[in-house]
Amino acid sequence: MSDAAQPTAAEVRAAAEAVKAAIDRHLDAVERRTGDDDPAVYEAFNGLAAAAEVYDELLYDRYDEVTPFEIPGADDSLPPYAGPAEPSALSVLIRRDYVVAEPPRLLAQAQRLADLDAGPGASKDTTPVVGTSVHAALGVLFGEYEPDEIASRHKEFGLEEGDSTLWVSAGETPPEPGEWLGAPFEDADPELVVCRFDVSAVFDEEDEPDEDFAGPAVGGL
Repeated sequence: MSDAAQPTAAEVRAAAEAVKAAIDRHLDAVERRTGDDDPAVYEAFNGLAAAAEVYDELLYDRYDEVTPFEIPGADDSLPPYAGPAEPSALSVLIRRDYVVAEPPRLLAQAQRLADLDAGPGASKDTTPVVGTSVHAALGVLFGEYEPDEIASRHKEFGLEEGDSTLWVSAGETPPEPGEWLGAPFEDADPELVVCRFDVSAVFDEEDEPDEDFAGPAVGGL
């Protein structure tokens, strides 16, 4: 953007004042709310999101700076929360994508784990051999470590992180044992999501998580 097209310092300052005013309006609406679905709260929420987006854009165009917070806009936020006001059960839905960036490293780590599981006195005839099978190596790796540990140590295993998302979904009663194991994500309902945390390279160069909350009725901003 050329200097002539940049917003003025006064425009940035005005946008900042608009955010402050929107925060006051949102807090006032929350304090006066008449119920979980009070339209005044949602209107103030969307107004705050819009004002923050304008300020963030002007701040970047003028000073090449960004705000340390992100308020989801009306178009890309979760739908209005429609679950119980006081959830007594929770489901945590997680998806993490990886690229097998270094297959030799993955294979070596999996074979090391297979050797350790076999024990010091095991013979080569009884020790599982991973060989060149990435499929077998992944089975060994995920059979040994919890997903969170793999996420924190993915580079050791020759993996490269892709997008990930975590949904915290509310419920009134816990499901029966084994009830959803056949199709664990089939009943995922965005309207029951209390909060959501996304990580993707599309957000920024540092892959900072994008956090969405299911409206002010549950999580606020």
